[in-house]
Amino acid sequence: MAQKGIVVVGSLNLDLVVHVNKIPAVGETVSGSDFQTHPGGKGANQAAEIGLLGHPVHMIGRVGSDDFGRRLRESLNQAGVDTTAVLESESASGTAMIVVQAGGDNSIIVAPGANGTLSASDLDAHMALIRNAAVVLTQLETPIPTLEHLSALCEREGVPLILDPAPAQPLPPEVLRRVSWITPNETEAQILTGGRVSALSRPDPEDLARRLLALGAKNVLLKLGERGAYVATDEGMRAAIPAYVVEAVDTTAAGDAFNGAFAVALARGASALEAAQFATAAAAISVTRYGALPSMPTQAEVEAFMAQREKRAV
Repeated sequence: MAQKGIVVVGSLNLDLVVHVNKIPAVGETVSGSDFQTHPGGKGANQAAEIGLLGHPVHMIGRVGSDDFGRRLRESLNQAGVDTTAVLESESASGTAMIVVQAGGDNSIIVAPGANGTLSASDLDAHMALIRNAAVVLTQLETPIPTLEHLSALCEREGVPLILDPAPAQPLPPEVLRRVSWITPNETEAQILTGGRVSALSRPDPEDLARRLLALGAKNVLLKLGERGAYVATDEGMRAAIPAYVVEAVDTTAAGDAFNGAFAVALARGASALEAAQFATAAAAISVTRYGALPSMPTQAEVEAFMAQREKRAV
């Protein structure tokens, strides 16, 4: 039997990446050691990861009728993504300016461009894709009214919706109630719950998850970076997923690898715990590579990585 596909609704950006020893402070100029361009955008990264994991995937989004847009389409096609629902806008394609410092931490500025023109009518025009999806995966780099419409469509059609709430911002309560899974990192979870964001202290994952569930979220998967992940469901399951220890060189798009892999595992019938473990492995591989979309691992790479780590544990 053919696998039911996944639909990704979201952004496509061309990433302009420079590597530095230290991310500059306000008013400071630093020298960069390297400059590269990579296909990216949270939606495109997640779609590419799904394609590389060998699962059928359609992307719904918008690019400009420019060279960046052409490159973005081609990169997704090469990763196995169907881009027939990636539409053209008069606006320029989205771009992201990314500064990566030694150790892998990064700072990102996104210019949405064509991503900001993705509309509810674009979703309606591709209703058949959404209706027949095993899972729909989306993020916050496209307009919030479009997300609200998508959440209503998925609720009406009974299609599970996974929301990666990045870049972080408050969300309408009805969106939180409609999504099947919300997958924030710690900062995003604090913003969603109205908490104070501090770089000096790490919030308690169990408390963050409890607060998100209280706001109406059905199921929560917290991405905790080097601390792994934390799963909390409305049925009462609570579980911490340990991280894999790797040498990180660039954390750009690690969360996208995580989300794409999580969606694939769920679509294939894995339990929430199994899906989170698979996603943690995909993210661990991605941080050992430079770039966004180029860092996404394949199914064979994730399987080999997990088998090797299990063998070491024994």
